[in-house]
Amino acid sequence: MPVTDEAIEKIKAMIVSGELRPGAKLPKEADLADRLGLSRNSLREAVKALSLIRVLGVRQGDGTYVTSLEPEVLLDALGFVVDFHQDDTVLEFLEVRRILEPAAAAMAARVISEEDIAALGDVLESLAEDASLEELIANDLEFHRRIAAGSANTVLCSLIDGLSGPTMRARIWRGLTEEGAVAGTRLQHRAIFDAIAGRRPELAHAWATVHVAGVEQWLRDTLGEAGSSLGEAAPPLG
Repeated sequence: MPVTDEAIEKIKAMIVSGELRPGAKLPKEADLADRLGLSRNSLREAVKALSLIRVLGVRQGDGTYVTSLEPEVLLDALGFVVDFHQDDTVLEFLEVRRILEPAAAAMAARVISEEDIAALGDVLESLAEDASLEELIANDLEFHRRIAAGSANTVLCSLIDGLSGPTMRARIWRGLTEEGAVAGTRLQHRAIFDAIAGRRPELAHAWATVHVAGVEQWLRDTLGEAGSSLGEAAPPLG
């Protein structure tokens, strides 16, 4: 095992064992390196790597701390990574969304509170008939975010939130180029909402699958016909 990887594993072991708890400050570099049997250089590289994925946080002039380790913090790096993927790789993110979002909708139908159902309905009602495409996309993101939150699973919610960014361009481009896409989105959102509000998990799962799969299939067809990247074709929106 490479020395840096060994250093990472040793720090992780301290966190997993509870020796270093969320919010705890790491011992001084020299002391920790000696304790773990590592060179100070290897320890520094391990700290850098764990900082990149938000396990550790370096505070200038203060020291290095274990983060809160909350899912939204640890999975924040996912959004950073996926933002660099373009073109037909977006299909892979849509495939993952097609797996996760229907599951979230079904879970929400079982456990979401009545108050949150009302708030979800308000999101739908807040979208004007003459809304711009930018407003529609913002509303779409909020609608999906609230459903994910309604699943009461913070890890699932964070994953879905992290995947929303790289598929946004596809949704914008579809709204601009496919006739009926906006109206179809409204109808599908309403069907998903009605299923969740009616406490019908299987129906919510089915409608969410149809909803995400529609964007995925449109993108497959578009990429196949154009033979060029979505990034080269898409206008400079959002």
